[in-house]
Amino acid sequence: MADSRETFVNHAFVVGYPIKHSRSPLIHRHWLKSFGIKGSYERVAVSPENFEAFIAELKSGASVFRGGNVTIPHKEAACRLADLPDALAEELGAANTLWMEEGRLNATNTDGIGFTASLDAGHPGWDNVDRAVILGAGGASRAVVQAVRDRGIREINIVNRSMERAVELADRFGPAIHAHPMSALGEVCEGAGLFINTTSLGMDGEAVDEMPFERLLPSAMVTDIVYVPLMTPILKQAEAKGLATVDGLGMLLHQAVPGFEKWFGRRPVVDEELRNLVIADMEAHA
Repeated sequence: MADSRETFVNHAFVVGYPIKHSRSPLIHRHWLKSFGIKGSYERVAVSPENFEAFIAELKSGASVFRGGNVTIPHKEAACRLADLPDALAEELGAANTLWMEEGRLNATNTDGIGFTASLDAGHPGWDNVDRAVILGAGGASRAVVQAVRDRGIREINIVNRSMERAVELADRFGPAIHAHPMSALGEVCEGAGLFINTTSLGMDGEAVDEMPFERLLPSAMVTDIVYVPLMTPILKQAEAKGLATVDGLGMLLHQAVPGFEKWFGRRPVVDEELRNLVIADMEAHA
């Protein structure tokens, strides 16, 4: 007998405002086609004032959807409105993945999972270091800080223009996290084995000031959550110093895996075919 999950019609979404530039449909539709699942994954534009009503409809069962992804600016509201946010989402105060189960709306955040899975695939052993430097303390940095901490890295130094934001992150995620102003970047890079850019620096290829990568360990790895362009100015600087790099596209691809499994009952893989599909779309819309 055929697996019922192949024929059951499931519908999932990505909700945000605006949402038209999301590449999540490209990823999930590729997997739906690969598995032969009769389902859909749609972009849904919902303004902040209408988001609570959107979630209420999902909870009531009146919605055509069984769950979906949440992006800017709704991640914090999604966590707050869910019936069962898990520990990851609760600590972050933000959710990016929702699913209905036994009549209750569950929530998690897969950004950190996607980040570490990308590094595991791109540079195994990246977490065998004592010290990490994370540039930036904005919303995108929360899940990265949480994920790096949870992999057991002893000392994590957040460097940010606003000390207030950096201190807030350090206070949120515990004693392994330390906040620093931008003037301390060179000092905290000394002897570090991991450097992560979570800011928008270099997005669309704009020039970036020279980073003190010569002060990192020769075995250090540098990664950037920006993925347009794929080889960002920060990654180019790191390569020029002979350091290992991992681009930011893997985080986007890997964070999608747990949600697809929740909604459609199959665990997809991130492979070169998917990566090349997304890269081609990026190049077509450059």
